[in-house]
Amino acid sequence: MNATTPLPVPKYGEPAALAPTKLLTPEQVAFYHEHGYVSVDAVMPPEEVGAVRAIYDRLFNEDRSKTEADFYDINGAKKAGKKEAIPQILQPAKYAPALLATQMVANLKAMMKQLHGETTKMVGDHAINKPPHNEAATPWHQDEAYWDPAKDYSSLSAWVALQPATTVNGCMFFVPGSHKFDIVAHRPIGGDPTTPGLEVEPGAVDLKSAVACELPAGGATFHSGRTLHYTPPNKSEDFRRAYIAMGSAYERPRPVPRRYPWREQQQAAAANHPSVKVKS
Repeated sequence: MNATTPLPVPKYGEPAALAPTKLLTPEQVAFYHEHGYVSVDAVMPPEEVGAVRAIYDRLFNEDRSKTEADFYDINGAKKAGKKEAIPQILQPAKYAPALLATQMVANLKAMMKQLHGETTKMVGDHAINKPPHNEAATPWHQDEAYWDPAKDYSSLSAWVALQPATTVNGCMFFVPGSHKFDIVAHRPIGGDPTTPGLEVEPGAVDLKSAVACELPAGGATFHSGRTLHYTPPNKSEDFRRAYIAMGSAYERPRPVPRRYPWREQQQAAAANHPSVKVKS
């Protein structure tokens, strides 16, 4: 395999290499189904946090060039010489297979099944490395707004903090109960269709009930694909490192497909600008 040969997609859905050592309580499962999210203080052994963080930092630094095909800026089109506001790597396990052999992933897979049923499998991962003293927020959005509007989903994401996540460095915020909403109106961030990220249309939904979920290192939040969520700018002295694992119980065709104008705008921009990536 030469340097230009694409790496294979990791086998995310395979059974975990390790038995789970942590599970959700019945109260946590009930909270998730009522509110659309749940916060967990620990999804891995304390000694594993440093090892996962070392892999993560290597991907964004020493191995940065190796991840180029899956590296982009959530808040803008990828351009030569332009520093990313919010760097993200899709499928980091492609470049660091050791991630899928961790106790963290074994526990996440088991917890996903507790929340969405035994058919739930891990289907992907990504890593977001928000720089220090950064004014860029990850805007309010629903994950399902990125996906195929012709399908229905039973999906969730686990957002793992690799250092303490706070309101200062950019922890997760959620709107409780918003997993019961339909997909609200979105747009490309800032109304720029060359931007791969999405945001809720200003005024489309009331966000006053939002709650912050601060976490210790090695903790995680789980949220449904329809739950509205956001992370503020990182005003701390260090990077805000988050590893995200995605799970799905099913995706199936809708009887009547929807239209997502925001996706159509991004797809048209991508067709005209080869450097533009559309998240799927």
